[in-house]
Amino acid sequence: MTAAAGRPAGAGSSGPTISAGFTGPTIGAGFTGPTIGVEEEYLLVDPETGHNAPVVQKVMPALADELRGQSRLEFRHSMLEMVTPVCADLTGLRHELDTMRRGAARAAAEAGALLLPLGATPIADPVREPVDDPRFAAITRHYGPIAYDAAVCGCHVHVGVPSREAAVAVSTRLRPWLPVIQALAANSPLYHGADTGHASWRSLQLKRWPALGPTPAFATPAEFDSTVAALVASSTMLDETMVLWYARPSANWPTVEIRVADVCLTAADTVLIAGLIRALAATLQAEPGPLGPVPDHLLEAAHWNAAHQGIEGTLLDLRTRRARPAWELVDELVAFVAPALDRHGDTAIVQAELARVHAEGSGAARQRRVLAGLPGGRIPDLLPRLAVSE
Repeated sequence: MTAAAGRPAGAGSSGPTISAGFTGPTIGAGFTGPTIGVEEEYLLVDPETGHNAPVVQKVMPALADELRGQSRLEFRHSMLEMVTPVCADLTGLRHELDTMRRGAARAAAEAGALLLPLGATPIADPVREPVDDPRFAAITRHYGPIAYDAAVCGCHVHVGVPSREAAVAVSTRLRPWLPVIQALAANSPLYHGADTGHASWRSLQLKRWPALGPTPAFATPAEFDSTVAALVASSTMLDETMVLWYARPSANWPTVEIRVADVCLTAADTVLIAGLIRALAATLQAEPGPLGPVPDHLLEAAHWNAAHQGIEGTLLDLRTRRARPAWELVDELVAFVAPALDRHGDTAIVQAELARVHAEGSGAARQRRVLAGLPGGRIPDLLPRLAVSE
């Protein structure tokens, strides 16, 4: 379930955290960056049955030497996490994602598996025990049966900020905007052999984990730290690394990590999400934005609605507290961050990818459309069509 399983992104023996060194040129008063990096989690699936395949420990050694250092052992035997290098622009990020995905797909094929960029287990997950890792074993002992839920995969975007104070402020100010990002990235309608009726089943499945969901509103890093300490003292969190909120400051670096998105169906989708998140983080570091404080219960409702309907339906407008077409709220988000998109040189790429998603639909909608066109509508026949190509 990602660093969701508890360790900071990239922690462990596999290499340094992805957030290390997320710094860059000054682009505005007080803001350093904004460099970006992405973690993507993928399912490993048997090409015949469509069941999750517990072969990650065969896949990782099969990665090319230059990619092995970008791989991370995840909670499940049927999951692989890959992380990009720190990137300065969306063109570079797209190149890294394409290279990473193709290499991972090639290694998966050598292990007899498909590499699937899907947010939730589409058919079955026969092996749910965690990989052999002391950290994952501790999480399983502490949280019990929810640690045996079927595998889910996310896309986590890291954005450089100048300080921990800025990271906490951005995490809080992002609260009302993240349901729109969640809807745009929805890519997990299928679960255990059926259509769930939700665009992002991953989002619903993860709700059983404590301290996961919208980031609480924090005024200072000290308030953040005291809240985390209280949650650890209550055993809600196993330890301070179990901060699973949708946006969080890095424990070790001046970075903010946004973790609300499903893993995206294509690298182009990931680039779109990363570009919008970077622009939001840059804009909100400089100003609080027009939405203001949002009550927690309304924010939870907005996230549930985003996971349910995705970008094809309506979303809760947190200003008017009424449902509106989702694409209207996307347009407002883009208008809000337009100066940052221009400053980063991202406007043309983001606008082109938004037009494509508007025409093609979200990852969830694309999965459903392909499935509906298959004889018999069988999910095992769908999965090879969604797999990453070598």
